[in-house]
Amino acid sequence: MKKSDIVIVGGGPAGFTTALISRTLYPDKEVTLIRKEEKAMIPCGIPYILACLEGNVDKDVLPNAPLVGKGVNIIIDEVKSVDRTDKVVKTASGEEIKYEKLVLATGSAPCILKLPGASLKNVFYVYKDYNYLKEFVSAVKEAENIVIVGGGFIGCEFADEIVKLGKKVTIIEALPCCLSLNFDREFCALAENELRKKGTEIIANTKVEKIIGDDKVEAVELTTGQKIPADLVIISVGARPNVELAKGMGLKIGESGAIAVDSYLRTSDPDIFAVGDCAEKIDFFTQRPARIMLASAAVTEARVAAANLYKLSMTRGPPLTFSTKIGDVSLAATGLTESRARDLGFNIVVGYAETVDKHPGALAGAKKLKLKLIVGRKCLTILGCEVAGGPSVGELANAAGILITKKTTLCELLSMQVGTHPLLTASPIVYPLMHAAVDAFKKLTSS
Repeated sequence: MKKSDIVIVGGGPAGFTTALISRTLYPDKEVTLIRKEEKAMIPCGIPYILACLEGNVDKDVLPNAPLVGKGVNIIIDEVKSVDRTDKVVKTASGEEIKYEKLVLATGSAPCILKLPGASLKNVFYVYKDYNYLKEFVSAVKEAENIVIVGGGFIGCEFADEIVKLGKKVTIIEALPCCLSLNFDREFCALAENELRKKGTEIIANTKVEKIIGDDKVEAVELTTGQKIPADLVIISVGARPNVELAKGMGLKIGESGAIAVDSYLRTSDPDIFAVGDCAEKIDFFTQRPARIMLASAAVTEARVAAANLYKLSMTRGPPLTFSTKIGDVSLAATGLTESRARDLGFNIVVGYAETVDKHPGALAGAKKLKLKLIVGRKCLTILGCEVAGGPSVGELANAAGILITKKTTLCELLSMQVGTHPLLTASPIVYPLMHAAVDAFKKLTSS
């Protein structure tokens, strides 16, 4: 029987980061990462395989070199069971590995729609599997009419990529607009306008009733009765946590369907941790279990779990911030949107700023920038931020996310100094976070 001080199950961003950080923090400990996949994918990069990466799936593979360079043992195998009493991991090939600490980073899998015709040829889900994605890329190259079921981040990013290949693309979204779970309507409209401008058709407030075809997909039929020609369908309607191994081990499963963990990322077994999509998240504002699946959140949890393996050192922060790019518009958000804040019963004031991301605005490459700040009316705490514009919006949302995590007040934000430069940022006179804060402050003091 082999022995390894730390065993990590899963080789995506969460497992990968846990292994790297564990070797950094505990150089005297042996670290083993076990994953099923010969080649592990970079999940967020999957939509960009088609055009940006020129159809080359190998360009979206997580490299082994950083792990090997750190001295991490990599085993390509599937963990079938874990004996928690004797602390032994058992794999499909019959190998047994004894551990001191175990980290589950088993990730997630696509939600499957039970639709008539969903098993037809050329109906694809977004699996993080190298060989599956190679087949998918080949099929997209041959297809002409592509229907994407689901207008969330992945669906919109796929559409934005596929139209670059000269294909006809239609998004079918059950909600009133694309990205509506993550942005307020005016920001969703910016994304939809870009998609339509580039050639994507969007049909919202509608569901797919069935997929039509004999052996291969030929069309989709909507609940309205409308039929959309399609020789390839991409179903992107969310993901579910992979918890089968955890269930078999007898670990507690949380309300959201993911593995229950405490703020240190420990499961119901104190020597077993869970990170990434398979681990349950807690909503920062409601303190209720939430299903949040972001690589950035997974990597954060990996750092925290690694630090806590042998001595509790830190708790995880709230997974808040996300971003995307559709056409020429970048979008990012953190914390509460205005609509969600009102739905939850928060008494809020909203501040707005519109500027450009360089100064003066006549500089080459300057992009218009729109920022929306959500502030608690009574407590004056920053609750949320949405930004649209050029590439800088991601870091603006990251900065706002830190303000929210630290429960920064409007007055504290207004008194902060930020570094600016003509080629790098908006003008200090109308720096978007502060300018929106001034707008909110004015509304508060004049009401």
